[in-house]
Amino acid sequence: MQVGEFPDQRYLISARELIARLGAVTLVDLRPAEDFALGHIPGSGHLDLYGVSLNDSSEAPLNAFLAIFRVLFGTRGVSADRPVVIYDYESGERAARAVWLLAVLGHPDVRILDGGSQAWTAAGGQLVPVTQAPAPVDPAKAPPSAPPFKGTMNLDLLATRFDVDRAIGDDSVVILDVRRESEYRGTEKRARRVGTVPGAVHVFWREHLDARGSFRPAQEIRALYESKGVTPDKTVIPLCQGGYRSASTFIALKSLGYPHVRNYVSSWGEWGNRDDSKIVVPGAGL
Repeated sequence: MQVGEFPDQRYLISARELIARLGAVTLVDLRPAEDFALGHIPGSGHLDLYGVSLNDSSEAPLNAFLAIFRVLFGTRGVSADRPVVIYDYESGERAARAVWLLAVLGHPDVRILDGGSQAWTAAGGQLVPVTQAPAPVDPAKAPPSAPPFKGTMNLDLLATRFDVDRAIGDDSVVILDVRRESEYRGTEKRARRVGTVPGAVHVFWREHLDARGSFRPAQEIRALYESKGVTPDKTVIPLCQGGYRSASTFIALKSLGYPHVRNYVSSWGEWGNRDDSKIVVPGAGL
């Protein structure tokens, strides 16, 4: 993938571009701690967000959830006046969710390293090899002294269960289920109730990645989503189980220039565990 192919390049950076900017960005490694310890891009801090989820997207729990991430990102030295690059093994769900969360929190320049640590090794591993050295820490900014990340919240990038409920039957909105086929059809149970949101379109999130875990060429991704009726004139609400995989879809669509994409923050972990959610099981009774 060439990042320059995408109309909107705010959320992506290639390994070669990162090599040229190394030292001018805040790097955050989202892989498990043991993999970070074995080797990471020089200057990277480590943060594992994989267990911090939300199962109630009403106002008070949502605000508390976002406040947690302000603190977590702040402890890694993330600030609004310095670009941030976040990476995983590939263009993975962990890094995508962190990029999306920082965008929601108001960071003006946060990107995912396309292809992750694998792409770094392939593009720059000989010139700038990975290291086992920890990132330097400024004692004045170390936890618990580090201030929370501060930015102007952009809740237009986020959807709650109330937004999803209003979107059902609205022709101007596409609800996009990016989970596995088995989750979408209800044969794999990961919540108290199975199925999907009425009217949801299904596109498995990994379909916009290539075999190396990088984003496919822009024209291929556009053709994939437009073939399913996911077009730029619609508001698109992707969902998965907990807002991770759907964050990758968010980045893919925003990079194509889709103006209105809102990741469902708590996804099926909330929707499928509520008695009042509208749910259908595709193919049931046929």
